[in-house]
Amino acid sequence: MSYDDILVSAEGAVLTITVNRPEAGNKFRHQTCLELFDALQKFRLDPRLRAAVLTGAGEKFFCIGGEHDPVTSLDQSQVLPIVDVYQAIDTIPKPVIAAVNGFAVGGGNVLATVCDLTIASENAVFRQVGPLVGSFDAGYGSWYLEDTIGRKRAKEMWYLNRKYTAAQALDMGLANEVVPASELMGRALQVAREIATRSPMAVAGMKGAFSARHNGVAGQARMAHDQQLTLYLQTREAHEVNEAFNERREPKTESFWS
Repeated sequence: MSYDDILVSAEGAVLTITVNRPEAGNKFRHQTCLELFDALQKFRLDPRLRAAVLTGAGEKFFCIGGEHDPVTSLDQSQVLPIVDVYQAIDTIPKPVIAAVNGFAVGGGNVLATVCDLTIASENAVFRQVGPLVGSFDAGYGSWYLEDTIGRKRAKEMWYLNRKYTAAQALDMGLANEVVPASELMGRALQVAREIATRSPMAVAGMKGAFSARHNGVAGQARMAHDQQLTLYLQTREAHEVNEAFNERREPKTESFWS
């Protein structure tokens, strides 16, 4: 898939994804969502890549939300597929780091919230504007925001639509670090490279555990399949039971743990 709305580059074990619509505040439209989802899936499947950094082009905007085309029917293909992107970030068993280089507003604030870590530049601004502009996010943008900054603060962001500086975001827990704008990408990439040196299976296990809480059967399935089953299939027990089935005999249970 060729990309029009995003830029993708890799250096070593780290992938960088940049929303490249600075003239539109790096808003995501239907095409942007499809491209982000595709890039994230390729990131998931590439064994050379261990962490990703998500940012916005330019110096003013990380992302200021979505461009919703008028819906003329109940055809679900017209729905802006941004939830697929949120879910991909949340469930891919590799960390995604938000490098917030400016305004993170509406869906852009949700993008930063669902990322595993957020590094913000000193000029970053965080804001939710749904009720102010006739929109809302009653999902990742509310549940995960509440987990991140607490129930009262999350309601404050949604009901009052105030702007929060990078320093305030750090104090609230909305950002992990704040750095000068000139150091943002360097610091985000440094953190990503540091994570890339950790055990991939252990990091994946922890990410799965964090994500399972709000993902019901999908979260449980990911933990059971991606972690537990993957490890089980490497045991003597799994090999013996499988061989016994193929050879039409009873498994030698005494060999399971020997």
